[in-house]
Amino acid sequence: MSKSGPVGIDLPAVSRNRLLGFILASLLPPAFVWITMHSLVVNTIRSDTYSHIPLIPVVSFYLIYLDRKRVFANSSSGWRVGTPPLLVALFCFAFAQLNGFAIAPENVVSVEALGIVLAWVAFFSFSFGWKSLRAASFPFLFLSFMVPIPEPILGRTIFLLQEGSASVAAFLFNLFGVPFLRQGFDFALPGVTIRVAEECSGIRSTLALLIMSVLAVHMFLRRFWSKALLCVLVIPLALFKNGLRIVTLSMLSIYVDSGFLHGRLHQYGGIVFFGTALVPLALLLLFIQKNESPNGRAGDLVRIS
Repeated sequence: MSKSGPVGIDLPAVSRNRLLGFILASLLPPAFVWITMHSLVVNTIRSDTYSHIPLIPVVSFYLIYLDRKRVFANSSSGWRVGTPPLLVALFCFAFAQLNGFAIAPENVVSVEALGIVLAWVAFFSFSFGWKSLRAASFPFLFLSFMVPIPEPILGRTIFLLQEGSASVAAFLFNLFGVPFLRQGFDFALPGVTIRVAEECSGIRSTLALLIMSVLAVHMFLRRFWSKALLCVLVIPLALFKNGLRIVTLSMLSIYVDSGFLHGRLHQYGGIVFFGTALVPLALLLLFIQKNESPNGRAGDLVRIS
């Protein structure tokens, strides 16, 4: 007989005490981090690059809720499975607090966030066992997106996106017959000189595309290679979107009004160019889904009743 959780949801074979214990235990790690590192956490979340972080745990736990019948069908206790990630989580918290290696503040937040994710994995295993954790593997892996990318990996990623976006822009300038002289990230155009700065790398929109793609392939595709292909295609589509934005604003500045380089389209038009990557990505998803074998195993969310 199924039991209702503390919020009145149907969770087969899960006691109210286990669910309540997991919820309360899960609040402890973020509360600890918030108290000890409030300013660093706030600055990280307010960053344009990581504005998505608060949404990641909401999505992950909502996915578990959607698939609750399968996730909690064979719940038990999993102390052996949960102990290793808890020990690593405690190490992450201690390492971040002591910071004996004097790592950068943004990297300290990354270590703390990793500790929170591992602690949640441990508490879930303690409460519901290995089988439930395995059934909820994707939502917990999805939580990795709430860990800020540490330096110097982030800096290198931004540089590669700058380089790729500048190369796409150069290709499009040639395609449209716009004369230019390129030196690194600088473009000398008729009457104006532009630079593909770090802010033009598109790291935020690229992360958003990647997160949306990972979530979409989990929900709608079955084959591993189909999922991998769509996720990999995020990079060239993001570079094309960035290059198109650079070229569009530059050409409008040259041939229409120089104010376009600093106007509203430059400041708030990101969503318009975001669509130039999102739409083809959605069409590719539909195409791949349509051509997958109808006899294959249904996707995770298709099994939800």
